[in-house]
Amino acid sequence: MTTDPTAAANASGAHRADGTGHRATAAHHSHHNPTNKKELAWLSLGALGVVYGDIGTSPLYALNECLSIAPGKEHAVSPADAANVFGVVSLFFWALVLVVIVKYLVFVLRADNKGEGGILALAALVDNKRNTNRTRLAIPILLALFGAGLLYGDGVITPAVSVLGAVEGLTEVNPGIAHLIVPISVTILILLFMVQRMGTHRIGSVFGWIMLLWFICIGAAGIPFILKHPSILMAMSPHYGVQFLLNGHMKGFLLLGSVVLCITGGEALYADMGHFGKRPIRIAWTLVVFPGLLLNYFGQGALFLEEGTKVSNPFYDLVSGGPFLIPMVILATLAAIIASQALISGAFSLTNQAVQLGYAPRVTVVHTSSKAEGQIYIPEVNYALMVACVALVIAFKSSSSLAAAYGIAVTGTMGITSFLYFLVCRNNWGYSLTAALALFIPFIAIDLSFFSANIVKIAAGGWFPLAVGAAVFVVMTTWWRGRRELSRAMESGSIPDAMFLADIAETPLPRVSGTAVFMSSGSEGIPNVLLHHVKHNKVLHKQVVLLSIVTQNFPFAVGNQSLAVRELGQGFYRVLANVGFMQQPNVPRILQRCEKKGLTVNSADTTYYLGRQTLLTSGRAPMARWRKVLFSFLARNSRPPTAFFNLPPNRVVELGLQIEL
Repeated sequence: MTTDPTAAANASGAHRADGTGHRATAAHHSHHNPTNKKELAWLSLGALGVVYGDIGTSPLYALNECLSIAPGKEHAVSPADAANVFGVVSLFFWALVLVVIVKYLVFVLRADNKGEGGILALAALVDNKRNTNRTRLAIPILLALFGAGLLYGDGVITPAVSVLGAVEGLTEVNPGIAHLIVPISVTILILLFMVQRMGTHRIGSVFGWIMLLWFICIGAAGIPFILKHPSILMAMSPHYGVQFLLNGHMKGFLLLGSVVLCITGGEALYADMGHFGKRPIRIAWTLVVFPGLLLNYFGQGALFLEEGTKVSNPFYDLVSGGPFLIPMVILATLAAIIASQALISGAFSLTNQAVQLGYAPRVTVVHTSSKAEGQIYIPEVNYALMVACVALVIAFKSSSSLAAAYGIAVTGTMGITSFLYFLVCRNNWGYSLTAALALFIPFIAIDLSFFSANIVKIAAGGWFPLAVGAAVFVVMTTWWRGRRELSRAMESGSIPDAMFLADIAETPLPRVSGTAVFMSSGSEGIPNVLLHHVKHNKVLHKQVVLLSIVTQNFPFAVGNQSLAVRELGQGFYRVLANVGFMQQPNVPRILQRCEKKGLTVNSADTTYYLGRQTLLTSGRAPMARWRKVLFSFLARNSRPPTAFFNLPPNRVVELGLQIEL
């Protein structure tokens, strides 16, 4: 269970309100359990456009990064040696099988937190009520937060490198437009981020058809060369990949840093599970994505067997010399734009989870679909990513310059996911140590191999996603620590319910008609804002509601368990609402549901009292001064509690409070 004293700080001690329960649940389950084959097909098509854009555009550059003798690609191996071609293609095939299929689609997708995926949802699954040792939980949660930070770093790089790589393909048609690559890329990126407000449902339905055409075309492009050189299919044997690594020594191992480019969409696949559900994601991969990727990679391998060092760009050379080059460049540009969507959608889901779990300040969450709760749009994240991506394109100017930064973030996150999955197997599912290690050791061995091979890229640009990850990690840990200290400061000024009610009974205050709602961070004690109200106004409403909202470590709280009402006497009621970390705040609707519990609240005669805190960093809270300053800055700039809790602005009264940290 997670509480949120930060919302308490900005809503007079209120915990994050995440939603109303019944509405969210109905919406949520609609996309996790398709009711018919038609709905399943549409969701699979949407998953094709949103989830698989990143991994689907890897053929544009992945194999070329491994097999080349071009200047600046000293890490690559010569395609003139057939053993190199068979070895690299074999590594690609088994990377897709072991990482994407076995690890993610078969195993990791099973670790859904009531339908939601992603590293924070996985961490919340580990941090369940059966785990009471907070010290042992510290490391998994910290790792999850750093992994989340790495995903943001990857989310910045992926749109930039994908769009740049696609637009650079235009030079295959006309080398004279090379100076326009950066302006065109910037324009495309801005347009891409501007359409995000339409929502992943609409975007996915459009992008899905394009990606379906894309996978059909790239698969068809590889078939002629596979038919000319069917021996390339022998690369499916793992011994070619193993032999390549053994014979290549250190250079062969470091080449894994480029091989990982073929699986860079794996973590986004898991993070986006909440948008469509695991079944449509698996169907789209099995029927469309995997066949298209294999045919293209094996086709490129066959092309290298035929032409060796004459190949300049293996992807476009599959269709060069014919009428399909220009259409393929256009389609590749569209597909690369779509490739950015998986990381953008994943960043929205990740941010929403971080806010609800108490690791990030409140942001504006816009639900873009009435049928699927997981489909959201967050303007703050969208525009921050847009600015960062445009800055990257302007600074690095080419996809090859950005390639060095690619891979470190996603391989680091994959390793953390493997560790958290191991903990879920042990703590949540009751696996024996032997059974859990039987899964964990192969997964982490593969992840660490890819991550280690990418370490050499740090100086050449890999520092960027690490820097972004570290910055996000600092913000998340500071917010979490700050809200804990703020909660303690708030609770130190509260008094027990019984003492306050006894005092009111002994010295009655004037009572006015209507209902007053005071939000509380805990289930006991009178919140500070109520004490300030009594101290300064010396009056109470006839009906007073102390509302506490607790965010649980599952996405959606439903039914009677999500709400409890207790009458305290003297016209006071304490309401405890349990909500999931994917639900959105709507306090008035929560109060409407209290009628079934014996508490009737007239919305037209209700006043909401919030605390407007001024945080002072001169207190004795055991936090570094810079963390106090950062937390104060984040608190001032987070989404206003009135909007966050969906309170009617004309019925809100704010009382000023000064809190020392």
